[in-house]
Amino acid sequence: MHLAGTIFPIFAIIVAGWLAGITGYMPRALGASLTRFAYYVAMPALVFLTIGDEHLHSLLDWRFLAAFGGGSLICFAIAMAFAKIARGARLGSSAMLAASVSMTNTAFVALPVLKALYGKPGVLAAAIATVFVGAFMFPMLVILLEIDRFDASRTIRTGALIRQIATNPVILSTVFGLLWSFGGFGMPAPLESFLTVIGEALTPCALFAIGLELTLGELRERLGFYALLTALKLAVVPLVVYVLCLASGLGHTATVAAVVCAAVPTAKSAYILAVEYDVEKTVVGSVISMSTLFSIVTLLVWLAFI
Repeated sequence: MHLAGTIFPIFAIIVAGWLAGITGYMPRALGASLTRFAYYVAMPALVFLTIGDEHLHSLLDWRFLAAFGGGSLICFAIAMAFAKIARGARLGSSAMLAASVSMTNTAFVALPVLKALYGKPGVLAAAIATVFVGAFMFPMLVILLEIDRFDASRTIRTGALIRQIATNPVILSTVFGLLWSFGGFGMPAPLESFLTVIGEALTPCALFAIGLELTLGELRERLGFYALLTALKLAVVPLVVYVLCLASGLGHTATVAAVVCAAVPTAKSAYILAVEYDVEKTVVGSVISMSTLFSIVTLLVWLAFI
């Protein structure tokens, strides 16, 4: 009951956004602006506040990165190989299908959940997972898509890739937070209050935007295939991460955080790349919608199990 009471408000905000969108109470186009504010303003403020206020020795745990990051990469590689061999898909298509299974929405869903469960330690874990997705998996996917495009255009946009990584707000706020922590400046009360007020806006803005942009109509076309990818995302990926947590001897709180980060819906950044490169747009969009819908149940099951 405690878990349900903690998680329910988070998904209730998503449902509220979805209802506002389908009833026309609020325009769906507003979702993009809310997402942009959450990603570029509220989330960096919360990440910087969390990391900058921690002692450096408590910031990183290689076992957490090994479990979450390793599990994500293992599932990405297996899904990509299966798509390539079994479906005969091109490199770009295989990579995008793998991303729909393994790239998780740590920033907009896992972070609010872990913040509700554990406070600052939860935010810290979600921030580390988000940086891994943004600094490693996202550019890896871009490189694979660029290589696939290279077959036709013979031009890889290396400069654009480097600039995209270097200007990522989560990565920048993490780097500045680490530097602040290294410097031992502490967190002045006015700055802490300012960042807290902005950071608290992350949860309602991000989750409401997810619901506002949620569409279910496109799921009818290839329901079985989308359901398979969603099951892999919400059941298999968290299971692999959980096994790695046990194998590495990760503590209970960090294990819960790693599994939550793996068990949340597919990252919206995967859809952004699918649109940018015109690769598997419908599939990725459908998996995001379906995984968002069913994660309401599966995430509670995972939390109860752990």
